[in-house]
Amino acid sequence: MRSTRAAAAVARLNARCPERHYLLAMTGDGLFKLRERSEAGEQQLGESLALDDFVRFVNGLGPQTVARVSKNDAAFATQLARKPKA
Repeated sequence: MRSTRAAAAVARLNARCPERHYLLAMTGDGLFKLRERSEAGEQQLGESLALDDFVRFVNGLGPQTVARVSKNDAAFATQLARKPKA
């Protein structure tokens, strides 16, 4: 199922924006559309896109979540960023 990645991206967007409701629509030629449902009806956001472009577009919308960094990840990052030898 090609649309699983697209549906997961829309589900994440709906979780990030609980006051709005976004829908996934797929065209006959295999492109994906993002629609927003409101009291006024449905409106299309953006244009029809291929799968990778659609996921990138949807991930860029709405508030972004902050990536969690564990203690070990932070320590590893500091090891990678050591001062260069003089």
